[in-house]
Amino acid sequence: MTLDVVRTAYAARSAEYIALFGRVDQVAEIDRDFILAWALGLQGPVLDVGCGPGQWTHLLGAAGVDAEGVDPVPEFIDSARASYPSDRYRVGRAEDLGVDDAALAGVLAWYSLIHTEPELIDVPLAEFARCVRSGGGLALGFCTGARLEPFDHAVTTAYFWPIDRLAARVEAAGFTVSRTAARTEPGTRPHGALLAIRR
Repeated sequence: MTLDVVRTAYAARSAEYIALFGRVDQVAEIDRDFILAWALGLQGPVLDVGCGPGQWTHLLGAAGVDAEGVDPVPEFIDSARASYPSDRYRVGRAEDLGVDDAALAGVLAWYSLIHTEPELIDVPLAEFARCVRSGGGLALGFCTGARLEPFDHAVTTAYFWPIDRLAARVEAAGFTVSRTAARTEPGTRPHGALLAIRR
């Protein structure tokens, strides 16, 4: 699954995706509280990686967090800039964040790596580790399951990750996992969340 395939697939359905997820009030309140509590505990800039139409970046900025959103899909960045003109957004990708070493207090990657093939996931995780300073944080949202396996996502192939297996990859990248959570709600895929601290 190349970046070009994922980017093209999301670009083709960007209007539909924006309508469904472009505002933070369209996502679960428990996730809003989880992300805000994490981000407000950091001191310094936070990069929202795979920001999509910008709802999480806007939530963080409105709470006083120094947040910037990056996404590989230009249509999402255009929408984010139009919807939230006071926030900062740019085209970018998880594998090359375009910031200096240890420049960030945190990286939010909320469902941003679900299309990354398992054998390639160490690449963005290493980039997150490069960019986050010691003591900084990483917050991941993902689809969890009993087995590491692909599934037919509405946009393009995505992967279920057992929490312990993804946590091991995060730890190997240079983080210490501090918290994990999982839940399943009616009509949705099992949700996983993971917080980690840069060593």
